[in-house]
Amino acid sequence: MMELSGLFHGIFFTFFVMVGTNLASATTQYNALNFRAKPNGRTDSTKAFLNAWNAACGSADSTIIYVPKGRYLLGSMEFKGQCKSPQITIRIDGTLVAPVDYNVLGKSANWLSCEGVSGVSIFGDALDAKGPSPWACKASNTNCPAGATTLSFTNSNNININGLMSLNSQMFHIVINGCQNVHVQRVKIMASGNSPNTDGIHVQLSSNVEIINCSIKTGDDCISIGPGTKNLWIEGVSCGPDHGISVGSSSTPVAIKFDCSAKNPCTEIKLRNVNLTYLNKAAQSSCSNAIGKAFDLVRPNSCL
Repeated sequence: MMELSGLFHGIFFTFFVMVGTNLASATTQYNALNFRAKPNGRTDSTKAFLNAWNAACGSADSTIIYVPKGRYLLGSMEFKGQCKSPQITIRIDGTLVAPVDYNVLGKSANWLSCEGVSGVSIFGDALDAKGPSPWACKASNTNCPAGATTLSFTNSNNININGLMSLNSQMFHIVINGCQNVHVQRVKIMASGNSPNTDGIHVQLSSNVEIINCSIKTGDDCISIGPGTKNLWIEGVSCGPDHGISVGSSSTPVAIKFDCSAKNPCTEIKLRNVNLTYLNKAAQSSCSNAIGKAFDLVRPNSCL
């Protein structure tokens, strides 16, 4: 996990239920198959997906990009913003798969990235990044590429990720960087317990982010919180066997760690109804330059 410090405000942990975005609001649908995407898991469909995005982005209507059942082989893709469409929904009923040869993505920072977009919603099925091969390469201490983050949003607003499954990311699974008003709900993230640098969700330089009712099982941090994060709300998240929820770096037994700057401490932190363990035993919490309060049940015992 990145070792980070900086200014953090308003980090909340609690439990309640939210309602997802209504797909019925979109009026124009673009089927990936109509752009010659192939659901066989072998034919490269990168160009087809980018063409579908460009069509949806260029529409003045609210739009849906629909991905039917099947497996779609995709290389690195960047969905760029400044769209005419006020709302783009990507509905995935199939599985998006990365190339078996990890060198195809190895030099890319991201597999699937959205930059400068607004009003984008992604509804699952699954993203399969084929992480075990690059993990094995790194474990062998040979000259290996860093690997790609599976899904990244940068400088974007009003983002909704609902019901998605992210499998075996080469690096971080989901990164939220420089974004506002992001809602992540019912997301499942899975990677081996010994997979390197596979943080579940990393948030930095972003405000008004909600992570709700998610299951995250990776080899690194469940949720990592970077500098410039404001008004982050985390609730109903199941973590393990990873390093827990952290601000800054963490070690496995530390389920909650706030490792903040003395010059710009983390402030207005609220912990409520947190129940985290390590290998079915009591976990630990660690606070440095963190200010806040704990309410109701908090396990491990709050260090605030």
